[in-house]
Amino acid sequence: MYFEADLKGQKYKVDVIENRSSWKISIQKESDAWIHYEISKKDYQKTESYFSFLFKGVSYMIDVVGQDTEYTVFTRNSFQTVKIFNDEMLLHESLKRGGGMGGDRELKSGMPGKIIEIFAKEGDVVKANKPLLIMEAMKMENEMRAASDVKIKEICVKQGDSVESGQILIKFEDPA
Repeated sequence: MYFEADLKGQKYKVDVIENRSSWKISIQKESDAWIHYEISKKDYQKTESYFSFLFKGVSYMIDVVGQDTEYTVFTRNSFQTVKIFNDEMLLHESLKRGGGMGGDRELKSGMPGKIIEIFAKEGDVVKANKPLLIMEAMKMENEMRAASDVKIKEICVKQGDSVESGQILIKFEDPA
């Protein structure tokens, strides 16, 4: 399971792989190298409201409460608020921000996907909130819209293209 987390403004990427006897957990703090851990399942207990485990000889009791992207985590006698984004939540957050708009000069992909349909062509003036393209990501078709009135300077993809996260899809210029 892959997700991203935000703790006190610091961003982390987390990948958890469960096997029969342990969890392999990889964590990457923003722009640092990945760090890898393994937690044995034999040193793990779960109740209805919390779980505890031993890690490197230290006992941890953790209680997590929350929903959507906001979670409150209690451990080691303190509460921390953590925002957690799985692939679907990362996509939804990107679309809420105008589909990954980058400074009103370009539309970027919020995550890997496939271009299904493009509604504009170079030179078109597109009004705010009008559709620019449809991108399929995570088996969902997502309509990406203009965040403001824009003129299409360059379309950097074509229908059927597979795109990576952060890839520029459309470049804009100020409407005349």
